[in-house]
Amino acid sequence: MSQDASSEGDLRNTGMSLKHDREWDYELERIVEAVEERDAKRVGLQFPEGLKRRGPAVADDLRQLCDDDVTFMLSGQPCYGACDLDTYLMRRTDVFVHFGHSPMKESDKIIYVPLFSNVDPFPIMEDALDDIEGDEVGLVTTAQHMNRFEEMCDWLEERGYTVQTRKGDDRLTYEGQVLGCNYASADIPADDVLYVGGGKFHPLGLAMEHPDKNVVIADPVNNVVTIADTRKFMKQRYASVHKAMDAEKWGVIFCTKIGQGRMEIAEEILEDNDNAYLLTMDEVTPDRLRNFDMDAFVNTGCPRITTDDGPRFHKPMLTPQEYRIAVGDEPLDALEFDTFHGTW
Repeated sequence: MSQDASSEGDLRNTGMSLKHDREWDYELERIVEAVEERDAKRVGLQFPEGLKRRGPAVADDLRQLCDDDVTFMLSGQPCYGACDLDTYLMRRTDVFVHFGHSPMKESDKIIYVPLFSNVDPFPIMEDALDDIEGDEVGLVTTAQHMNRFEEMCDWLEERGYTVQTRKGDDRLTYEGQVLGCNYASADIPADDVLYVGGGKFHPLGLAMEHPDKNVVIADPVNNVVTIADTRKFMKQRYASVHKAMDAEKWGVIFCTKIGQGRMEIAEEILEDNDNAYLLTMDEVTPDRLRNFDMDAFVNTGCPRITTDDGPRFHKPMLTPQEYRIAVGDEPLDALEFDTFHGTW
């Protein structure tokens, strides 16, 4: 995913500034215990992009709690999810700590610290009730608010709602959890789904995958309630597909990040198209693709590369299903949100 500043049309650009200071639980005691149990000498720390600035302070705290011969190494690689591990650093450390996301696959070496939020979700949930149309509601949230999920369910039930939740598939750790690439937890009968969390991308994807549902966004960090509206996003995706319909040379991107590879999908495209070329890379950015003489690209890696950064690329960047539409294998009105299922 691009590291450029957000621009108009970027789903990360919500136009809202933080109204609460985020305070996270870094679970330092659990990390120190693991270091001591394994007699670790080298410890890797990986933070998501928005929290890298906190990395040195966390390393300082851990230095004070551990022996002097323990070295802490901060990953400088981009990190956008639990599927985005710095495998180079992980192989060279005795303990590897991944902050900000829930476990996607069990490992004795990796410690996942989801960074639970201390923001009170209930005032904004109260405001969101006005936009829930029925008496049955699905509840979903992100890893940062899973520490309050049962309380949220009880809170809604106390107000007369029948709350529907499910775990989803193996890519999800918790019941009711959604990722930026996976909304299986929202596959429930309720017509209303309450999303508690920050940002617009997760509920937008949820609304795309479940267009029959009323997706209400209760953002406890920015203290706002909105309804997921996919119209602007759909126009953007339709425009990209239209631009790619005349493409002759296709670059098929296979992402080498440990949890983002879908080689079987890439191979299917290559088998059907003699003018498709496989491009492998760990970080998909506009600058890297500009050097290839392609008319369009299809991304088989993280769906958010396509949807977040699509407008930044110099040639159309499509999802695998959008590619099928562009080459005439599927009708235009079949366009769906690209989701990622299963672990690596």
